[in-house]
Amino acid sequence: MRIASLVSAATEIAFALGLGPRVVGVSHECDFPPEVTRLPRLTRSLIDPSRPSREIDEAVRAAVARGGGNAELYHVDAEALAAVAPDVLLTQQLCEVCAVSVGAVERQLARERGIRIVTMSGGDLAGVWDDIRAIGDACAARDAAEDLIHSLDARHVRVRRAVDGRPRRTVVCLEWLDPPFDAGHWVPEQIAAAGGIDLLARPHVPSRERSWDQVRAADPDVLLLMPCGFGVDRAATEARIVASELRTIRAVREGHAWIVDGNAYFSRPGPRLMDGIELAAALLHPGAIEVAPGRSTPLAA
Repeated sequence: MRIASLVSAATEIAFALGLGPRVVGVSHECDFPPEVTRLPRLTRSLIDPSRPSREIDEAVRAAVARGGGNAELYHVDAEALAAVAPDVLLTQQLCEVCAVSVGAVERQLARERGIRIVTMSGGDLAGVWDDIRAIGDACAARDAAEDLIHSLDARHVRVRRAVDGRPRRTVVCLEWLDPPFDAGHWVPEQIAAAGGIDLLARPHVPSRERSWDQVRAADPDVLLLMPCGFGVDRAATEARIVASELRTIRAVREGHAWIVDGNAYFSRPGPRLMDGIELAAALLHPGAIEVAPGRSTPLAA
């Protein structure tokens, strides 16, 4: 079986299920596990990701307004996709702007070559677990999928027990900074599991644009910056652009604000969401749980 993945989260799931040797091509965003860097790239972004957040947001809004949507944001290399000759194609339909979604190229190729398309759509933790099962089913790895979900559930229980009895801290998570967006879908569930209360976002609800006045009015005990698609260093760069706004938030002034690796642990609906829960628990309740270093950095006032 030959697997092509157009979504970084699906790639991570495939490798977590032991299907790495069967993956023959990935998206331009796939960077984990490290061995994916040797695989052919089947997509590319049509917007320069190095541009400032405000410019990226404006470009995305313009594409949506023109009705181009995903096709104006990402390019699928049909020739490269045909060359790797997949039996299974992994894609998504949860977000039109965050990653390549299932489209005309994939559907046409699937019809011509008999490729099975597996489309991720989970908007909460249970939905992500269902996507893991769907990929396992499509790739003859159902037992591995159930084992993975069982291990993730066990870690989930471990974190909840570690923070049980501690005061629940109020939290605002921002998945984009210029303009600010709250972090929806599964992130409020991650915060709840970590012993916090998300003040702006709701489980299962997509992220929404907010004003800085709304962020200030929420007055969280803790602020977590997790820009979608950015690691800690890039997020820190973007935070400096809106530093004047951030300094007006109590959590920042009191030293209870962190930049976290949203790209790895909060944006991608895959196994590392559990790493995000553990990271959030460690930040909200110091000493409750140990996590590997380098996944976050304090935001200076």
